Amino acid sequence: MRRTTPIAFAAAALLLAGCGSQSGGDNGNGTGSGSGDNGKVSPSASAPSSGSGCVTHVELTAADNGRTVCLAKGGELRLTLDGTKSRPWKPVAASGTALKAINAGFVLQPGDASAAYQAVAAGKTELTSSRPLCAEPTAPGQVSCKGIEEWKVTVTVP
Repeated sequence: MRRTTPIAFAAAALLLAGCGSQSGGDNGNGTGSGSGDNGKVSPSASAPSSGSGCVTHVELTAADNGRTVCLAKGGELRLTLDGTKSRPWKPVAASGTALKAINAGFVLQPGDASAAYQAVAAGKTELTSSRPLCAEPTAPGQVSCKGIEEWKVTVTVP
């Protein structure tokens, strides 16, 4: 009978520990929420990428607040901010000329904000929205707050 050494067990444990681990904040589908250096959303195997290293399609959510996205010219960006009737997101505003608004489809839930853009020119565009931090009181004597939750993503088109 052959003896198994503790080194073999340690090596097997290290190999198994590395399997399935993932760094960064990717949400598992390779779009949105992925983080690399400086919070940039980086392309992955399931997010189509152009030769420039920028993505050609990205879907963003509220979790992507503060991110920078590199979108290839001609690429599409879609975003959905899930809100509620008592804490609705304002419509998404775009400042800059790198993106052109396209049909985002239907928003089915009150309080949600949805938008879609196509990268049309080199440059930088900031997408922003906001919503109340707290729901408005529904009866006298309830606590209220004046806080605002802000959302911003910067999109660069090379």
